Amino acid sequence: MTDTMSGPEALPAFPMTRDAKCPFDPPPQLMAAEPMSRVRIWNGDTPWLITDYATQRAVLADQRFSADTTRPGYPVQSEAVLARRRTSRPFIVLDDPEHDRQRKMLTRNFMIKRVEAMRPRVQELVDGLIDAMLAGPKPADLVTEFALPVPSLVICELLGVPYADHDFFQACSKKLVARSTPADEALRAGEDLRVYLLDLVAAKEKAPTDDMIGRLVADQMASGELSREDVASMASLMLIAGHETTANMIALGTLALLEHPEQLAEIRDADDPGLIANAVEELLRYLNIVHSGRRRVATEDIEVGGRLIRAGEGVILANDAGNRDESAFPEPDRLDIHRQARHHIAFGYGVHQCLGQPLARMELQVVYSTLYRRIPTLELAIPFDDVQFKHDMVVYGVHSLPVTW
Repeated sequence: MTDTMSGPEALPAFPMTRDAKCPFDPPPQLMAAEPMSRVRIWNGDTPWLITDYATQRAVLADQRFSADTTRPGYPVQSEAVLARRRTSRPFIVLDDPEHDRQRKMLTRNFMIKRVEAMRPRVQELVDGLIDAMLAGPKPADLVTEFALPVPSLVICELLGVPYADHDFFQACSKKLVARSTPADEALRAGEDLRVYLLDLVAAKEKAPTDDMIGRLVADQMASGELSREDVASMASLMLIAGHETTANMIALGTLALLEHPEQLAEIRDADDPGLIANAVEELLRYLNIVHSGRRRVATEDIEVGGRLIRAGEGVILANDAGNRDESAFPEPDRLDIHRQARHHIAFGYGVHQCLGQPLARMELQVVYSTLYRRIPTLELAIPFDDVQFKHDMVVYGVHSLPVTW
């Protein structure tokens, strides 16, 4: 495709629609796209779409591509996201040096040694939720009874957010990650969550706590490095990202394994932590729950993949296509829990790659090594074709997953 177009309406719309018959796979139209081409997004803008693995990594590592959503030309995901960014700018949409300054304040909470020290507690939470599910009625919704509570409990303990308020913050989160949420509703949900977290920050000023928010208050806020708004913004980002992505990976990963019973049996019977770790990485690659593309805007004219991207032009990096690039992953459409897939880009790449990835990996390892062993006869309680997938959400998954045993 050349740069000369008859108009935006002639370009394919993005995001594209997955095939209902192959809900684990990226959209066929996406996989058929050229490595670099133009697409049309919700507001009529025509950013570049990049689908191949190597070029995506190159762009994500190049800080001439900005993550700042307020820059002209940035391909914002929706009207709701655009409205939110006018009032809230978490550090993940900032560029260095400010991005790096704020990120470093949180890094120690997600260091591998600290995350591994949390593993026994996560195991305790997982076992407790499985106990409760086994004692309850059948069928059970794996999403509400297990997949959502696991990461919500973990991130609440890490942040110092009362889990008793989970119905409130999960409802806010649901509105904020839905593509179809009207801008006014997204703003209201964001404001409700902001006020809630500001009140929590104020409470920790009066009564210090040894948790992530409490330490930010005692250290960075007390020294003037962060404002109350900054702390609340960080907490909001961690709270939403900390449960939405992992919850969807638990449920969607379970569904994928139920559709691959031989590999599920291997995981269930495994006594090798290495196999479980491999399975986690492969499921992250294969499922691609972050399916709206990572987004950047060029700050200067840059040649990429033999094409010239001009300053002010937006770029969408389709990590779901990149993770199915056969040059990086042979037989990419095949789920293989023995594959060495850790070089996937499910968590992004470069300075903005996911800060919480060690925690997500550990939680998934605990879940996948425990759930199928504790409930070896776990199975879908409805036909596969009746499962409702989150095509309308920024984070892909299933709305519910009725299971029995």
